Amino acid sequence: MTIRLYSYIVARDYGFAPNPFCGVCTLATCKPLIRGKAQVGDWVIGTGSKERGQEGRLVYAMRVSEALTFDQYWEDERFACKRPQLQGSLKQGYGDNIYRHGSDGSWKQVSSHHSLEDGSLNPLNVETDTLRPRVLISDDFTYWGGSGPVIPSELRDFDGSQDICHDRSGHRSNYSAEHIEVFVDWFRSLDEDGCIGEPERW
Repeated sequence: MTIRLYSYIVARDYGFAPNPFCGVCTLATCKPLIRGKAQVGDWVIGTGSKERGQEGRLVYAMRVSEALTFDQYWEDERFACKRPQLQGSLKQGYGDNIYRHGSDGSWKQVSSHHSLEDGSLNPLNVETDTLRPRVLISDDFTYWGGSGPVIPSELRDFDGSQDICHDRSGHRSNYSAEHIEVFVDWFRSLDEDGCIGEPERW
């Protein structure tokens, strides 16, 4: 099986997308193309934004271990803790388990970070998020948030290939198997697992 790596800039790091809490890292909103394409075994990495002074830093890296539909994600008791509770802690408030189909087949959006200010459904976010109604789940991840390590220059200028850090909106995934292997080796060498930092915007 060919392993791919998807790299993108985490422009708004609130602990929502990705959501690194409850012992698993999930990507359930935003980045619909990545959520639609990534397969079990692939890597997804998010790097810091230049605008926030985080360029070249690793926000998180996750190896996809499972993928569920929105309805499966909502109904799975393992992820009930990821349903947002806006009156709770910051972690609870930024829960990403927000979508399910209603009895009429339409999308229902829980009051959340992606809703309108009054808690009602935000049609623009619903349109983007449900473009690929698929949640990526990882039990093999590290999330640093705003305290992530600087990615070594040799990984960014690897044998004349594309920078491991994407430099604009969207994502990049055309990395060679060797480039991915070298990145994963470096990531493993950090020997840090799980959620070890806070979101940059907290």
